[in-house]
Amino acid sequence: MELRLLEYFLAIDAAGSISQAAERLHITQPTLSRQLKGLEDELGAPLFTRTNHGLTLTEAGLFLKARAQEILTLTEQTEQSFIDQGKQLFSGNINIGAVEADSSHMLAQQIATFTEQYPAVTFNLFTGTSDVLFDRLDKGLIDVALLLEPVNADKYEHLVLAHAERWGLVVSTDSPLATKLAIEPADLPDIPLIISSRQPVQQLLNDWVHLTSDDLKIVGHFNLTFNVLPLVQLGIGAALIIEGTIDPKDHAGVRFIPFSPQVQTHTVLAWRKHRLQTPITRAFIETFKAHKL
Repeated sequence: MELRLLEYFLAIDAAGSISQAAERLHITQPTLSRQLKGLEDELGAPLFTRTNHGLTLTEAGLFLKARAQEILTLTEQTEQSFIDQGKQLFSGNINIGAVEADSSHMLAQQIATFTEQYPAVTFNLFTGTSDVLFDRLDKGLIDVALLLEPVNADKYEHLVLAHAERWGLVVSTDSPLATKLAIEPADLPDIPLIISSRQPVQQLLNDWVHLTSDDLKIVGHFNLTFNVLPLVQLGIGAALIIEGTIDPKDHAGVRFIPFSPQVQTHTVLAWRKHRLQTPITRAFIETFKAHKL
């Protein structure tokens, strides 16, 4: 006897009619009628009688109701016991790499949910540039990396996530640019720029402005946002950056101005191909699949 048939039987009893039970179960009435008939044939006894007030249980139906409730309760308790045991046995450590980005909020939520579900799991979080994180992935120093496009993740297993970041310039609040609502391609050749040292990011800028780096006033390069913001505050240049790395409450003296036309790139979760992942890593990756693009 299938547990599903017992659930159908109890649903019919609770609803008082096959049509209402079918609606609650999201199946058709003829399908539910056939399932009930099959259960009655299997047991060799009718389970309901029809009255003016709907269906009522026969003596056999009353006996089955008590047993069905016991069986389903025991099944649920057994399943929960295995889930709880699995959580207790599921222990170890996961090494996570991440770039500076607004996606850190999403990562924090994922880690919080994961460690709540598996309290015996610990984590190490390393922050760096995409190039550094790829190097650490290759060396096996981190299990997964949360990156930001543009990245070349072809040699890695990866998920492109729905979370997107907006690109633009961070300028000093004393700069004439600070009054602009957006930075347009025509503005860029006259602006002293501090840009990423990563070639894919430089190419992103070149493709947007339709110029080469030689046509722009690039005064410096950087890898992490923390060190470039004081240079922007002093008016040395405007930094090419994503909006998510700037919190106006924490970074006084600078302002983020988005590009127009808008430039957005997505967050990418990457891990090594052809590497045997631990159960913890596989489970952690699985939690991100609900957020993929």
